[in-house]
Amino acid sequence: MNNFRKDLLIVVLTIFLSVNATAQQTNSGVAESDVKIEKKKKKKQKKKKYKIPKIDLSHWKVTVPVNKENGKPLEVSPPEIANYATNEALKPYMYNDSTKAGGLVFYAYPTNSTTANTKYSRSELREQMEPGDNNVNWTFAQGGNMKGKLSVEEVSKDKNGKYHKVIVMQIHGRLTNEQRDLIGAKDNNAPPMLKIYWQDGKIRVKTKVLKMTQLEGATLLHEAAWGNDKGFTFEQEVGHRKFTLEVKVSKGKMVVVLNNNEFKVYKNIHMEKWGIFENYFKAGNYFQSRDEGSFAKVKFYELSVKH
Repeated sequence: MNNFRKDLLIVVLTIFLSVNATAQQTNSGVAESDVKIEKKKKKKQKKKKYKIPKIDLSHWKVTVPVNKENGKPLEVSPPEIANYATNEALKPYMYNDSTKAGGLVFYAYPTNSTTANTKYSRSELREQMEPGDNNVNWTFAQGGNMKGKLSVEEVSKDKNGKYHKVIVMQIHGRLTNEQRDLIGAKDNNAPPMLKIYWQDGKIRVKTKVLKMTQLEGATLLHEAAWGNDKGFTFEQEVGHRKFTLEVKVSKGKMVVVLNNNEFKVYKNIHMEKWGIFENYFKAGNYFQSRDEGSFAKVKFYELSVKH
């Protein structure tokens, strides 16, 4: 009888130890599984990175379509422009794209906030060679180069189903203070020598030409001396895809390049005589519509300027 009890006790003890070991292995397996799942989650979290646009804003100011107290459009210059992502006034019109594509978005729609000599609104960068100073600019003889990678991500259509136009890059002329006083102008504004449009999915270029090529000296400074050329449209269709634009300027010459493989060269008397003006680059979204409900989003992934 005693031997039977001993044998029974051994059997029970063996079963208990076996069950306990199995439970420990199961718990250990679950714990290891939990650790693996947690590690995978952390890896996924680490992989989620956003692209930052390759744009140095230290030599740009921005104009957006919202009025200041004096009724003029809001402008933000360096160094404050570097904080655009936290600037509550700028955030609706200038912001980083949160998708993996990245990019700096410029959003514009018709408002009552417009700059001088135009009825259109803009969210647009203006080059400042000296941060915060509009009075330091460059001539064609001094030269310049602007290059950007961008896309016109979204744009509205008019009542006939045609896309609204957007100016994405410019070279704008400017009178020096001495030139302004010489011709009795009310401000330093001069015509834009170059406007680059996104139009119906293609890139169209417009420049200024003299109405009378024999003009010389101070007469060239009057806006009335200059008219518009017929314009040029590149063959490639960019649609809403990414594309690159480059503008190269030197004495008496301007070259516009699309996607590094299509070129438009301007080398003529108009470019030569434009040398009397100072200039600055512009880039962004100068929206060309007053239609109710119209809008455009232009996204820049890269933008650089050299002189």
